[in-house]
Amino acid sequence: MDERLLELLKKIRYTAKKKKLVDFSFVEIEEKTGIKKEELKKLVQSKEELVEKLLEIERQKFEEIFQVHDFEGVNAIDILLTVSKELAKNFILISPAITIHLKEKFPKIYQAHFDKRLDFIFGKIQINLTKGINGGMYREDLSIELLARLYISRLIDIHNPALFPPEKFSFEMVFAVMFEDLVRSIAKPEGIAYFEKKIKSVKFEVDKA
Repeated sequence: MDERLLELLKKIRYTAKKKKLVDFSFVEIEEKTGIKKEELKKLVQSKEELVEKLLEIERQKFEEIFQVHDFEGVNAIDILLTVSKELAKNFILISPAITIHLKEKFPKIYQAHFDKRLDFIFGKIQINLTKGINGGMYREDLSIELLARLYISRLIDIHNPALFPPEKFSFEMVFAVMFEDLVRSIAKPEGIAYFEKKIKSVKFEVDKA
């Protein structure tokens, strides 16, 4: 992706966190972000392409966590903790909470993005569950595919404002509770003890810029 476009897309996502973007037209983008529509038009052909690129960043930044960190030889619980910290640190660029409203205005584009993102997460959760079982951290009686699907359904639910009104429950609060509930439901006693020891030293620094 063009570096200048990437810079502008990041600015748009950060603006979307603070101000509601209604139609994502070039005019609206210029009014609310200060990005000149003439410059944006040189980099994307339409607002549909702009939305595709905004969602592409969301997937790429999440996938980069697994590219940057070498999880070879790292136990399953430490991997979950590292991924969760990175999600918090890059919250605005990664969180679907910033883009969930695009589902109504650009359903086909959003669904294609959503399917790709879930496929990636589904694969990583399956790997983590297998690793945790083989490493003695998770219970051996777990159904890997079923749990992976349940985790995906929970991820979908936490972005539903009807279930978790943002004015009452912040995304990071809901995510943290879901994360701890997941570990406690799948780990052996020794895994839970390890988690409780490690979580005391973990600080989820959420990017709220």
